[in-house]
Amino acid sequence: MTQITWTGLLLLALCASASAQAQDRIYRCGNAYTNTVTQEQAKKCKLVEGGNITVVQGTRPAKAPTAASAASSGPRVNTAEQKSRDSDARLILQSELEKAEERQEELLKEYNNGEPEKSVDEARNPQRYLDRVAELKAKLARNESDMAGIRRELDRLPAGQAGR
Repeated sequence: MTQITWTGLLLLALCASASAQAQDRIYRCGNAYTNTVTQEQAKKCKLVEGGNITVVQGTRPAKAPTAASAASSGPRVNTAEQKSRDSDARLILQSELEKAEERQEELLKEYNNGEPEKSVDEARNPQRYLDRVAELKAKLARNESDMAGIRRELDRLPAGQAGR
């Protein structure tokens, strides 16, 4: 009886190892992975050796809309309404440009060609003065950049609205 038990255990261990070995074999057939391959597929599939493979099932990603389809999918605006929008945009941009130009004039006066007037605190602490001069210079450059951007936006608007 003992011999049968050992033989049964040995047979059971061999079956378990054979099934484990069969499960460890993974084949790559194009972009698909499988652990069962027919004779015909075996010629086209390659046995993947070493490492574990994780395959996540999912759906294909949706295609991003192209510029043409995205533009055509939106609601159309009639010509009169578009002209009104362009006119409003031009007025807003012109107002912003005027504000930026006024701010530029103020900054230029305060900057005084790189030599703004010193305050009492700055007379005692020259580094504060230098920091303020650098800050004014940066503000001038930023404001000039803002004005250039506004001018570019104005140039992009249709020319027919310039009289309003």
